[in-house]
Amino acid sequence: MTSPPPPAPQRPPYARPAGPPSAPPRPTWDPPVPSSPFPGLRPTIRIRLTLLYGGMFLIAGMVLLTIIYLLAAQALEDGAALPVRVVEGQVQLTSDVCDFPYGADVNEVVRQCLALQRQLALDALLKNSLLALLGLAVVAFAFGYVMAGRVLAPLGRITRTARQVAGSDLHRRIELEGPDDELRELADTFDDMLDRLDRAFTAQQRFVANASHELRTPLAINRTLLEVQLADPDASPEVQQLGKTLLATNERSEQLVEGLLLLARSENEIVDRKPVDLAEVAARAVEQARDEAAKNGVELRGTRRPASLQGNGVLLERVALNLVQNAVRYNAPEDGWVVVSTDVEHGQAVLTVENTGPQVPAYEVDNLFEPFRRLRTERTGSDKGVGLGLSIVRSVARAHGGSVTATPRAEGGLLMRVAFPV
Repeated sequence: MTSPPPPAPQRPPYARPAGPPSAPPRPTWDPPVPSSPFPGLRPTIRIRLTLLYGGMFLIAGMVLLTIIYLLAAQALEDGAALPVRVVEGQVQLTSDVCDFPYGADVNEVVRQCLALQRQLALDALLKNSLLALLGLAVVAFAFGYVMAGRVLAPLGRITRTARQVAGSDLHRRIELEGPDDELRELADTFDDMLDRLDRAFTAQQRFVANASHELRTPLAINRTLLEVQLADPDASPEVQQLGKTLLATNERSEQLVEGLLLLARSENEIVDRKPVDLAEVAARAVEQARDEAAKNGVELRGTRRPASLQGNGVLLERVALNLVQNAVRYNAPEDGWVVVSTDVEHGQAVLTVENTGPQVPAYEVDNLFEPFRRLRTERTGSDKGVGLGLSIVRSVARAHGGSVTATPRAEGGLLMRVAFPV
């Protein structure tokens, strides 16, 4: 008697099968398909429109047929009336449309008069039928317009909700009620899509908040440690120089983190808006950049007229500050100037920043608004920002429903123009 073969060794639960790992299945999402106990009797839009237009055509045809029947009966009655009558052996004319000349043949006169009466009756029938058709057409168009508005009312509701969602109000839903037709299916699908977008934007906001805390904390700790080390009077010159270099690098990293977080927050349209005077925002930006401008020998000037709009004052101030700082830093080495102006033009609050500086090719202007994109290598010094200034300007302008344009000056430098709807 042979002993049974030993059992096969069990593979540990954490062991992976041999061969290259397969990719996870791609997530899919299919809109819910409405179920109906009677699929063939589902009140679809096609069936409803067919019944509506068919019923309207049938009712209009019946009304028109009734009108024509009554007009035809009246015309036959008028056309069949005898034009003459015999009273006491004398022939008398009874028609108002015929003439009975003296000595004429009675039979011929009657025949001609009957023919004339029939022709007049047919003309009256045609005229009245055309008038009835015209009146019925007006009523049919008015009734069709009202019914079409009722049928397309759900589409108007979907459109209004989509416009509200375009303003970053992702909490809005259509919640269409009514028959289970194509419009109801479209509204339900749109609501499902809004749910997914709302969850995605909520996750993005949560990530930005977490990243803001996780990235700022270690950089703040590093800055504190470096400042403490630099404050030590017994530190050697080499340590002092290394500490200053690391402190400058840490400061640049903090600016980069702040810029990335601000860029992430400003990608969405602003929902909480308050009245902001663009002139006041530009004036504060000029004051903050005045010391740097004096250090670089750049003159700040310009006329700032009141230009009020609805927006976020902090983000708008960052727009003005970024533009003014760029204009000061990338300026002419001698006798440079920056003109900062605000005004209301064609119903828009406009901020313009014009500066002297190196020549900027027109084909390179669009690249300046991309993150971490510079014009040329001499604009990449560590003391001239982190390459996010104009990207933040464009994102904030779009979030406020505005636009930003850059135009190279023939003498060198740029003319930046930011327009916001009032």
